[in-house]
Amino acid sequence: MDARVEVQNETVMKLMHYFLTIKKYNPVILQGINDEIWFENMKEDYQIVRIVSNHIHNSEQFEFDKNKINFVLKQIKKRTFSFKIKTLTIYTDINDNVNLDDAKNLSFIKIDEDTDIKNIPLIKKYFNDISISLDKKEKGYELFKTIGNEISISNKEKSDATKKVFRSERPYMTTILIIINVLVFLIQFILGQDFMIYHFGLHPEYVLKNHEYFRLITSMFLHGSVFHILFNMYALYIIGPQIENFYGRIKYGFVYILSGVFGSLFSILFTKSWSVGASGAIFGLLGALLYFGYHYRMYLGDVIKSQIIPVIIINLLIGFISTGIDNAAHIGGLVGGICLSMLVGINNNKEKSSRINEIIVSLILIIFILYMVFFR
Repeated sequence: MDARVEVQNETVMKLMHYFLTIKKYNPVILQGINDEIWFENMKEDYQIVRIVSNHIHNSEQFEFDKNKINFVLKQIKKRTFSFKIKTLTIYTDINDNVNLDDAKNLSFIKIDEDTDIKNIPLIKKYFNDISISLDKKEKGYELFKTIGNEISISNKEKSDATKKVFRSERPYMTTILIIINVLVFLIQFILGQDFMIYHFGLHPEYVLKNHEYFRLITSMFLHGSVFHILFNMYALYIIGPQIENFYGRIKYGFVYILSGVFGSLFSILFTKSWSVGASGAIFGLLGALLYFGYHYRMYLGDVIKSQIIPVIIINLLIGFISTGIDNAAHIGGLVGGICLSMLVGINNNKEKSSRINEIIVSLILIIFILYMVFFR
């Protein structure tokens, strides 16, 4: 093998090792694209990194490559609901006479066997720990073997973490919530619906003037009719187990109950009549599902667009065009579900800075809503 090609291959392997195992990027599978590798990590400054090993002869070929990048990025933006994606392209085989002019959100660097990659300004600024991979002493087969093993271990860790998030377990909490709702409805049937709604249903006057704050919670377990509880419990039966698997039972129960409280607060804020039902809490679960899908948008982007968002929009539209439906509670539950999901976090999200930002934003919104309801 040509010595130059061997050095190039070793450099590519070291870069792959760095982005996959140190920076926790994930490979992007692209059809019909050869001699280049794409990585994504939506939490990094450069969300996309690509390593191009095919030979770039001239400026025209470089311009063609930029157009190809923009075409692929357009698809990734749609999938990930992103307006801006910063992309770094690393060329390992490009003629010296090609001028690498950066474009909007596109950065380019070229490396060869004589390049001190660690001292490239962009690398020093955004990837200053790259020496972990570049300083590996092994050569040839030993290098490929070592890096291959470490990448395999890293990929297995990522796979195990993802399997843990998407694992399927018995939905005990969902079952408990359905049983509680059904038992309360039976009590309504025995004691009388008017009696139960009068004593435990939601009405602004009783909450704000009489300080009966328990109604914020008890009202979500009451229902106005057999159809009302059947519809809500069917929805809970369908989406509840998914959210319980994704977040875990404790977080799921927390999001469900407090989303229902959010729905009650919005109902007080925007309506002046009686309100009962679990739909605010169920919309909170839809909000939690939306947040989860966005967090894993590289994998679930199509699901968000084709399933989750349409379900939310259709149900809100039904609330707007129908009478007797408390759409304020629905919207409040949806907002609450998103906020509370930001607060409790995704199990596999270990990014401290983003978690702190999400917690701050959600707390500010929660405090604002409480102020609007109780203190304005």
